[in-house]
Parts: sequence; structure tokens; C-alpha cells
Amino acid sequence: MPSKLSFAGRLWFYFRMGYNTYLTFVLGYVTTIVTVYYLAIKSIPALLDLFHSLTTFAMLVAVMGSVASIGIGWVHMKRSPMFSAEVDVGVEANPYNYKLPPGFNREVYAPIYLEILSQLKTLMTSQNLLDVAHQKRVEDLESKLQFLIDGGTVGYPKVEV
Repeated sequence: MPSKLSFAGRLWFYFRMGYNTYLTFVLGYVTTIVTVYYLAIKSIPALLDLFHSLTTFAMLVAVMGSVASIGIGWVHMKRSPMFSAEVDVGVEANPYNYKLPPGFNREVYAPIYLEILSQLKTLMTSQNLLDVAHQKRVEDLESKLQFLIDGGTVGYPKVEV
């Protein structure tokens, strides 16, 4: 059961997503079209001949703006170093990159890895195939896996100077 602080954090996140992604998008879109039409288009007779009504202008802007936005978004995702920087920050800030997320990773996969490692260590030890250095590395991995299963964190986020 999430704590009250966690619940409040979730509400804050949902508020920001709904407000930033949907409400401000619609309001910003409509405000920009109305402002440009009534302040720029209505003031220039040549443009007023092209756009007889706000509806005509809004439809043209919607089509051209959509195409331009898709192009800009594609460049941002595929060609811009900015997207890589955003992902880097997200990876560094994500606590689940340093601990096991709840669910099947913690309940199934990590215990399976731990069991396989333990069984392999037992098998190799019984056949005298495990030297001291390798045994130390396997025990270190076993302790890290158990620590992760118990809810601990391993590793450190990259720190930029």
C-alpha cells in the first residue's frame, strides 16, 4: 500500500501530465491561432484575401503545423543529440536502474539467477574447477543478487561535473 506521500506524489504526477500534455496544448494551440489571425491576418489586407475566415486559417495551420511538428519531432528523436541527453538523464535518475523493480524481476528472475549461480558454484567446487579468485567473484555476485532481492541497491548513477 503506497504511503500518503507516495499517493500525493502520484496525484501531482497525474496533474502535471494532464495539464502539460493536454490542457496547455489545446489552450496554446487555440490561443496562438486566434491571436495570429486577429492581430496579424486581419491587419494585412493581402493575407485577409487568402484567409477569409478564422476556420480556413485554422485548418491550414492544423495541416501545416502537424506536418512541421512531426518533422521536428522526428529530427529530435532520430538526429538530435538532445534526445540522447534526455534519455541519459532519465536513466541516471531512474531508481530501478540500481535496484530490482517489484514484480517478476524480484520474485522470479533474480532468484532463478541466484539459484543457477549457487548450483553452478556447487558443481564446479565438487569437481575442483573453481579457483579462489573465481570463487570470490561468484560469492560477490551471490551477495549482490541477494541484496537486490532483499530490496537493496547496487551501483551508482553517473555524476556529471
